[in-house]
Amino acid sequence: MRGSRVYPEEPAGPFPTPPSTFEDREGRRIDVDALGGDDGREVDLDALVGMYVGFDPADRAQGIPPTGEDRIRDWLAPIVDDGINVVASHEGDVVGHATLVPDADDPDAVDDLGEIEWELAIFVLQAYQRAGIGTALLEHLLGHASDLGVERVWLTVERWNGPAIAVYERVGFEICGSESFEQEMSIRLA
Repeated sequence: MRGSRVYPEEPAGPFPTPPSTFEDREGRRIDVDALGGDDGREVDLDALVGMYVGFDPADRAQGIPPTGEDRIRDWLAPIVDDGINVVASHEGDVVGHATLVPDADDPDAVDDLGEIEWELAIFVLQAYQRAGIGTALLEHLLGHASDLGVERVWLTVERWNGPAIAVYERVGFEICGSESFEQEMSIRLA
């Protein structure tokens, strides 16, 4: 399962793990939880779908998230079933979602999560952007994934998305490749 992607030699972290509550830059109380976690603050799938239904289409990147509730549910099904997911909520409404999706044909056939490369995606509703929620989601997702045994994470980001690239670099991602419109970055957790 080892891919051809280049990863930093030194692991990043440690990172916080969910559940957690913090105050964002706007003074809002934000809860961070693992989706399907057993921490007593269960987040249901309908709440996550609701976030994506309200997602501004102008904020879509690389064609995701899709639009329309049925397409959103179809897109989320394998992410929720096979991925590692963390959500941010404000007053009970999901306002952000970060996920790691296994980069493997059959992740169920792999006994060691560290043998799989994991692709990261993160989404925060427009009204909650630039308040520190994305960074908190990212850090908690990496902490949760590290606890589960994930070792290598990668992502692609549009080259002109300087704010996102800066956040990824602050957390420990390094540039590992590029295509014409996208920048590929990677991080090692163990």
